[in-house]
Amino acid sequence: MEFLTTHDELRTIYKTPRPTDGSIRKELKSLDGHCRSFIGKSPFVLIGSSDGAGNADVTPKGDKPGFTAILDNSTIAIPDRPGNNRLDTLENIIRNPSVGLLFLIPGMNETLRVNGDARITVDPALRERLAVDGKEPQSVIVVTVKAVYMHCAKAFMRSDLWKPETWYDRATLPTLGQIIRDQLALSESAGEIDRELDDDYRQTMW
Repeated sequence: MEFLTTHDELRTIYKTPRPTDGSIRKELKSLDGHCRSFIGKSPFVLIGSSDGAGNADVTPKGDKPGFTAILDNSTIAIPDRPGNNRLDTLENIIRNPSVGLLFLIPGMNETLRVNGDARITVDPALRERLAVDGKEPQSVIVVTVKAVYMHCAKAFMRSDLWKPETWYDRATLPTLGQIIRDQLALSESAGEIDRELDDDYRQTMW
């Protein structure tokens, strides 16, 4: 198998050798009203990060719509709720602040992409602002926006992501307990692991 190794090789295989004018001009340097509205309605964002040594990671963050706070037209804040404490994204940000964000709104095929530099804060006022039922996030990812733009619908249209009739019947798929039991060769039953996970979800959602 041969691989492409230069920009010129890459561009020659596409029908349009350069991005269209519109795809370039749509990139903004800060949030406008449409971007602010989209983020305010989004309950889910994917965060792409890298440690700067070629090791990349993508992590999901989800909460009630508007959980990402807009501090100003160039700054957003994403709360870090309780998780598995791997801290992959946070450790990457310490080493390399560059991040890529993808905001989704359920049922909408278009997405919002944000690229920028991230920092981590435990600022008391910001954590209090982002609290849910009095429970503050453990830390907050503050992103300085460098580029923001809407992404077209093709990927979601091709995948039929929002069409329930295309979804697998969940009962036909393994539970997380089954997967963990098999991958870690645990003696516990899948049912026991699933119950432990459910208890953890209930107690540490926020």
